[in-house]
Amino acid sequence: MTSIFDQDRIFFPEDPELRVLGSVEKLAQWRHRNQGPAFIRIGRRIGYHGTDLNAYLSERRTKPTGNAA
Repeated sequence: MTSIFDQDRIFFPEDPELRVLGSVEKLAQWRHRNQGPAFIRIGRRIGYHGTDLNAYLSERRTKPTGNAA
């Protein structure tokens, strides 16, 4: 499967690439509720490792069956 996020990079909530997942506020809500992708606390900053982001998206992948509902 193709990776969307660079595997060797740390992404921060304000990075434009993370808009794929949602707003800065949405990411903060997920962290507060222990939902969303795994994150790293670096002092007072929050970071997301590219590998964790790709894994999170892969877990949510839906493959259509072609059957009508």
